[in-house]
Amino acid sequence: MDLGLKRELEEKVRAGERLTREDGIALYESDDLAWLGGLAHEVRTRKNGDVVHFNVNRHLNMTNVCTASCAYCSFQRKPGEKDAYTMRIEEAVKLAKAMESENLTELHIVNGLHPNLPWRYYPRSLRELKAALPDVSLKAFTATEIHHFETISGMSASEILDELIDAGLESLTGGGAEIFDWEVRQHIVDHRTHWEDWSRIHRLAHEKGLKTPCTMLYGHIEEPRHRVDHVLRLRELQDETGGFQVFIPLRYQHDFVDMQDGKVRNRLQARTQMATGAEALKTFAVSRLLFDNVPHVKVFWVMHGVQTAQLALQHGADDMDGSVVEYKITHDADNYGTPNKLTREDLLDLIRDAGFRPVERNTRYEIIREYEGPDPLLREAPQPMRV
Repeated sequence: MDLGLKRELEEKVRAGERLTREDGIALYESDDLAWLGGLAHEVRTRKNGDVVHFNVNRHLNMTNVCTASCAYCSFQRKPGEKDAYTMRIEEAVKLAKAMESENLTELHIVNGLHPNLPWRYYPRSLRELKAALPDVSLKAFTATEIHHFETISGMSASEILDELIDAGLESLTGGGAEIFDWEVRQHIVDHRTHWEDWSRIHRLAHEKGLKTPCTMLYGHIEEPRHRVDHVLRLRELQDETGGFQVFIPLRYQHDFVDMQDGKVRNRLQARTQMATGAEALKTFAVSRLLFDNVPHVKVFWVMHGVQTAQLALQHGADDMDGSVVEYKITHDADNYGTPNKLTREDLLDLIRDAGFRPVERNTRYEIIREYEGPDPLLREAPQPMRV
């Protein structure tokens, strides 16, 4: 990138001007990660100061049985496969209750698209989980699942959301987005929920007062222009509804451990390489710079590794996703070193070690508790990137 364009982009960012599609592609073409990260850090500091948000959550996957066979997915199983499972609701409640003593604040529930479970299983599961854990927020179901519920119930998405909200739903999850551009999507997704229905369902959720996350799966067969297009679609929808609280870049994973039954379910990995740490940091930085109307950018440490997650906090991210136990969707694939669980104390240490001040939040990003940051009297105390 020539110095003139660099200065032009710096001036736009510092003046709060909206970046264009061409600007986003130019940022991805820059090989100056320090400059790019510094610019994104200015924006994250302007929006969120020296704070890193976190929550104490549990990821609960009640079934891995799925009608779809998405090319990147190592989680899904077909009915009758040896390690296919579907929990009884009582099992799911017991599993969730096991973490109650850790001051859990959120359950994050995502499932496969089960061909035989009745629609009533889903609102009933929320009601019983909420009855068992009344102080825990339920963040549940992707737009893809809501679209599936339309098919199996004969109800509209609006009616489905009303019933789920009545059962205790506080937020949808952001999954099912992957990459929206059809040039890529047709090769990676094996279900019928694409941009039109994904955006329709989140728009409905926002109209009903729900705040939701949005995501992007990157680092597979897409190109930077597809990532820019993806973010700009979400940015336009955010202009309309204001309902997205956070953007979450999700790092595509190869299937390293799912060989127990002799199958490699990830059909992309023979022709892909996983994103490097530098590419991950660039993706966080460009996303933060383009997404001027979404307050938070989250790094999901399970998909990036703990050290890259800490660095992402210097490249635009201000949220480190929570304590997480048994995140099967990724751990069924990667096994490259991320732990199954980080406790509240682990997260506090990681955030302080990166030079930031931890703030515990709930699902709606309301502050639960603020903590002390790194000790400024310590000679070796870390400090965030200067702006």
